[in-house]
Amino acid sequence: MDEQRIVNVGVEVLPLSEDALSLVDRAIAAIAASGLRYEVGPLETVIEGRFEEALNAAKAAHLACVEAGAQHVVTIIKIADGAGGSYTIDEKTAKYRT
Repeated sequence: MDEQRIVNVGVEVLPLSEDALSLVDRAIAAIAASGLRYEVGPLETVIEGRFEEALNAAKAAHLACVEAGAQHVVTIIKIADGAGGSYTIDEKTAKYRT
C-alpha cells in the first residue's frame, strides 16, 4: 500500500472534566501543531494527511487533554482510507458549501 496516500481521520476527544471546553481547545491546538490540514466541526475534528501522521495528530489531541489534567478522556477515532487513499476534505464537502 502507498505510504504516501492521504487519509481522513475524524477525532472526537471527550475529556470527562468540569472544564471540558478548555481541554478540547488544547486538543485542537495539538492537532494544529501537527501542521496537517484539519477542519473543526461541531462534533469532531477531521484531520487530512498521511496515515501515520494523521493518527499521530489524533493521539496528540488525546494526550494533550491528559497532560492538561483531565481525569479521564474518551477519544473516538474514525479513519477513511483505501488502497489509493481517501478523497480530500474538499472533495467530500465542496458541493455542500455555500
